Amino acid sequence: MRGLRLPDGGELPVLGQGTWGMGERTSDHDAEVRALRHGLDLGIGLVDTAEMYGSGGAEKVVGTALSGRRDEAFVVSKVLPHHADRAGTVAACERSLRRLGTDRLDLYLLHWRGSVPLEETMEAFEDLQRSGKIRGFGVSNFDPADMTELFGTSAGARVQTDQVLYNLTRRGPEFDLLPWCRQRGLPVMAYSPIEQGRLLGDPVLRSLAERRGVTPAQIALAWVLNTEGVCAIPKAATVEHVDLNRAASEITLEDEELRELDGRFPPPRQSRPLEIL
Repeated sequence: MRGLRLPDGGELPVLGQGTWGMGERTSDHDAEVRALRHGLDLGIGLVDTAEMYGSGGAEKVVGTALSGRRDEAFVVSKVLPHHADRAGTVAACERSLRRLGTDRLDLYLLHWRGSVPLEETMEAFEDLQRSGKIRGFGVSNFDPADMTELFGTSAGARVQTDQVLYNLTRRGPEFDLLPWCRQRGLPVMAYSPIEQGRLLGDPVLRSLAERRGVTPAQIALAWVLNTEGVCAIPKAATVEHVDLNRAASEITLEDEELRELDGRFPPPRQSRPLEIL
């Protein structure tokens, strides 16, 4: 699995496994664990989760899946903004570590911006980093103005990523956020790369997929993965879905295909407010 270089010199896998919606029903637990483990078998080591997902249930699913295999994974979790003061961030991280059954996170993100000053959250991240509980830290759902303010804090320039909503129908980040991050060598993590399945009935996407002999979801995911400096974290709750995602990472779209997608899903011509799901 190819990767993106992080500012600290590490590597962020270009394709990951999202867990939004996991851990919500006990009847799905075993299938979700199998899917995550299968992803590890295929070299999809990036696993993204959050304390919010399933009220901690997703982290428990990830913990079960990673039992005995922690060193194969690059684990990302997130702190809710109302927990993001200095003491609350540390406490939230420790709860996440217990649910995940690990002693460390590879990246710990502020899930979105709240009322706690950014400086205070960054100080908490530094505390966690010094204690070895996290390797690096970052943010999610930050627009360019937020990122500029963040970089004005004492630890802001040590942020490793911004995780945002980005797919064929949500191309706003291309106008300003992606260039801002590229200029600073900051990878962007794209969540909901197939718009939670809503893209899949699009006729242009279906036509491209049929010509390729693949699925519309694979074309949509390949498009995100073909974007410079961007990784994707699609959810896959079944082994079969994991196989399709892994195969999508090997698809390189041709210029004509990209032009066809641009015609159907035009790139932004001006700055847009950052969208959130």
